[in-house]
This record gives sequence, structure tokens and C-alpha cells, in this order.
Amino acid sequence: MSDNLEDLEQWGEDVIFGRVKGFRASLMRCFLRVLSWVYRFGVKQRLRLYRSHWNQPVQLGTTVISIGNITVGGTGKTPVVELFAKTLRDRGRDVAILSRGYKSKKLDSPQTWRSRETGEEIPEEDMPRVVSAGRGLELDVQYAGDEPYMLAKNLDGVAVVVDKDRVKGGRFAISELESDLLLLDDGMQFLKLGHTIDVVLVDFNAPFGTGAILPRGTLREPPRNLCRADYVFITKCYKAGNTELIEKIRKYNPVAEIIECTHGPQYIENVFTGEVLPLDFLKGKYVAAISGIAVPQSFEEKLTDYGANVLFHRTYADHHSFSQKDIDRFMRRCVRRDADIIVTTEKDAVRFPRPEEMDVEVYFLRIEVDILSGQEVWDKLVDRVCGEKMPIDPLLINERAFAS
Repeated sequence: MSDNLEDLEQWGEDVIFGRVKGFRASLMRCFLRVLSWVYRFGVKQRLRLYRSHWNQPVQLGTTVISIGNITVGGTGKTPVVELFAKTLRDRGRDVAILSRGYKSKKLDSPQTWRSRETGEEIPEEDMPRVVSAGRGLELDVQYAGDEPYMLAKNLDGVAVVVDKDRVKGGRFAISELESDLLLLDDGMQFLKLGHTIDVVLVDFNAPFGTGAILPRGTLREPPRNLCRADYVFITKCYKAGNTELIEKIRKYNPVAEIIECTHGPQYIENVFTGEVLPLDFLKGKYVAAISGIAVPQSFEEKLTDYGANVLFHRTYADHHSFSQKDIDRFMRRCVRRDADIIVTTEKDAVRFPRPEEMDVEVYFLRIEVDILSGQEVWDKLVDRVCGEKMPIDPLLINERAFAS
């Protein structure tokens, strides 16, 4: 059943991007366009309710930095969240990342946690999933979600909390984990929780997605809604000084600070042994690539940029849960094609089962954010956040959400 659903998801993605032709695909595109009008109306009305104060965002009494985008997937959000968390942690903030845990499984049995104040066990309905309390991993990847798991694995001293209701997750992080700064992962559309600072990511390669609103296209909101951003990060740039794109962004938001950055490969690391090798190791190697991410072309380009000969690239839908069968079949193909190494992404590596026969070593490509322009803006942002530690008001923490 899951394979059929994923095949349908992949077909739908091909329809949206125009990769499939024919009567059935054209009919589906027409149907999706009608749904997009409905979706656009819903987005507009929801924003209007908040702007008119009919719906009130919950204020938790501490700094909340929302990091999000106006498109679906592929903007390089996770490395940016990691950059924020690492930098602010090192500057003395007690950081918690709030994530919805996309495509994660429900816990077989709830986590238990005793209240820091009363010593009593917290009721299940008030308990989010704690991927990390800042002292190591508490959950396996299938219950955490790949991105929260990866963040928790890489960030000592940073809490990672998963719940669809990020207000509940935020209350828990403040009251039980003593966090004084919340990073709202993928938070632009989560208006139920009040944002102190809105950071919006725009992918240089596809700044406004396909140009159409969901579900016909990949835009979550119209580009004009960039007006809500305090800071815009243009991600995956090849160089600084992208004047044309900056001018387009300025049409929608003339005042936001803009930072241009690239998602630069740092090294490759063995998925199972932890061996780290420099990027020069890729030069001249015959590589088999495998990924389940939103923009697989970007991953493959990075490999070829460092001299790898990509024999083939097996792609799956974003957040694909690799089965043992997937991996063993892929490994046999690698052996037949005489691949030197297998390379996957870091996000995929956390979902990668160990092959039954380790005939070809498996590595992931480590990516980090490098700021190309706007370093001063970044430094001022960090100074601003680290200088405005807000007192935590317990009345605000316990206040119930008004937003639906």
C-alpha cells in the first residue's frame, strides 16, 4: 500500500512539474488548477482572520524565530535551522527547535516525563515527542522524522521537540527543558504561535516554485506574502550579487534584510563507520547516488562539481522510508555496474538500513551554509537575538490558544 501511495505521489509531482504528458495528465492539471483557486482563497481568508485579530496567535513569553518558506520543499531549510541553532547556542541561548515531524510515525507507547515543578507525570495529551532534550537522542528516526532526528544528532545542547501543535511543544520546551529561545522549523504558515522574527528562505534556483499555488504548483502562498518576512535568505546561490532576484523580492518586501548564502559541501562521511573523507576523494570515482529529497538534481550536481562520475542516480519521493529490499536491490545494481562508492544525502542517511552485503561502501555528503553576502546583517541579527532575552511569563505559557 505504501509503495502505491508513493508511486501516486511521484506521479502527482511529475504532473505538477509538467514531466508527464497526455490526456490524463492534462485533465489532472486542470482539476488541480481549480483546487488551487480554492486553496488560495483559504490562505487569504486565514491570514485575514489573524490580521483582523479575530484569531489571536499565542505568545509564550520568549523569543520565537520562525524559519520557513513560501514554496514546498527544496529551499535548504534544515541546514539554515542548524546554523541558527548552533550559533545561538554558542552565544549562550538555551535553544529548542520545534518541528511538526513530517512523515514520522506515532509512538507505540507514549514517552513519560515528570514535571520539573511538581514531580508528577505529565499527562499524555500535554506531552510532545522529545527527540532530544539536548543530551543525546531520545527517539528513533521513524518516530522523530528524518529532519528533526538529523538536527538532534548534530546539535549537542539543543533540544528538539516534535508535535503538530507547536504551541504545545513550545510550552513544554520552556517549562520542562528551560529553553529561552524557540526556533520554529517550517514556521511561516504556522500562525497559531506568535513569531518574534520571521526568516523566509527563497531558493535561488526556483525562487517562486512553479509559479502556481498548491496543489497545481509548489507555492504555499502568493509571492506578495514575502511582505511578512523580517529577513530573507536567498539559498543555494552560486555567487553573491544576484541583483535581478533581489529586485523581484524588493517588489514584495522593500524593507526586509537580505542575506545570500550557499549550501556548500564540506566532506563525505561513511554512514555506518563514521569515517570522514575530504571532497577530493570524489574526484574520478564512479559513484552511485541514491536520494529521497525534494530536489535530487541539486544533490547530483554537487557530486559532479567535485569530479565524481555519477553512474546512475536512484531517486525516491521526498522523505522516502527506505526498506531493506530497496537497499539490497540498489546494492546489487551497484556491484553489477562496478561502482566505487555509494553516496546519499545526510537526511537520507538517517533512514538508510544497513545492506545485507556491504559490497560497496556508503557515504553521505555533509552540507553546511556559507554566507556569501550579508555577513554584517547576520552578525547584527545574532547580536539582536542574544541581547533581547525576554523574561518568561508563566501566565503566557499556560494561556490557551485562541487560533483554530
